[in-house]
Amino acid sequence: MSETSPKLRAELEGIPTYKPGKPAAAGGPVAYKLSSNENPYPPLPGVMETVTAAACNFNRYPDMACTGLMNELSERFGVPLSHLATGTGSVGVAQQLVQATSGPGDEVIYAWRSFEAYPIITQISGATSVQVPLTPGDVHDLDAMAEAITDRTRLIFVCTPNNPTGTVVKRAELERFLDRVPGDVLVVLDEAYREFIRDPEVPDGVELYRERPNVCVLRTFSKAYGLAGLRVGFAIAHEPVAAALRKTAVPFGVSQLAQEAAIASLRAEDELLGRVGSLVCERARVVEALRAQGWTVPETQANFVWLRLGERTVDFAAACEQAGVVIRPFPGEGVRVTIGETEGNDIFLKAAEAFRKDV
Repeated sequence: MSETSPKLRAELEGIPTYKPGKPAAAGGPVAYKLSSNENPYPPLPGVMETVTAAACNFNRYPDMACTGLMNELSERFGVPLSHLATGTGSVGVAQQLVQATSGPGDEVIYAWRSFEAYPIITQISGATSVQVPLTPGDVHDLDAMAEAITDRTRLIFVCTPNNPTGTVVKRAELERFLDRVPGDVLVVLDEAYREFIRDPEVPDGVELYRERPNVCVLRTFSKAYGLAGLRVGFAIAHEPVAAALRKTAVPFGVSQLAQEAAIASLRAEDELLGRVGSLVCERARVVEALRAQGWTVPETQANFVWLRLGERTVDFAAACEQAGVVIRPFPGEGVRVTIGETEGNDIFLKAAEAFRKDV
């Protein structure tokens, strides 16, 4: 038997591992999972019935073109069908975007810290990551990102609200930034948490895309719509980019269950807005309580809060888990805490207060 092994691409060496939010331990003390930015509500009205009916046919392949969902999205956002593409969550579409634009010798720019999938999908493509540090206030430094553009730049991710800090990019600064980006560089506005934004100065990426052929908008059904387990996201982009996304999509990647659930969720938008409104109110309560305890909390427009703890990060996460909630630590930097059920949020706030007193 040969002692050699198959040769694999060198680009795969050293790829950082994506770390999902830690689940609640079965039978353990943790009662609430606040680590994955999931929606704590059950599926929207009509969704479970729709999925149950669709499940009767999962011996068949799904509609690869996602026809029904594409039609629904086209009507909902007022965009041509040719400007739409779907994928396995917005992260799946993000990976397709990198594959479609960037390879060895190319550069992908994004803020850091930001969504931890960006360095992974960039390295998989063989491209080079250009990470631009956030400002001291944990906001995108768009001036520095613009200055980082070279003739090798092919794609720029702007995550707004930013995961994991929750901070946003305002209209004036974003438009100034877009004016500085060359037309042959694709700017991806990753708006996974768009529904939770209440700041009127934050633009809707779809409106910016309409006038800018090099702007693509990412959205997902995983967060506000509560379909994280079904994996369906989409992009809105001008035809050349959207067509490239459809070419790079995994065939039959979006299941029929996911397609039908997404359609039903779009049709239950009134209920969705009510739930999102409740979470936004709960977000305000949590932020106010943390600041009253003495914590510095960036202004968040997402369904989570960020605490920069530095070397105390792991200890804080352990204290929260001991109290009964699991959160998402980024060792050496800080923690991201999802706004969940009121009871879970209360446990977290008590743990945060106790930890601050002990320090």
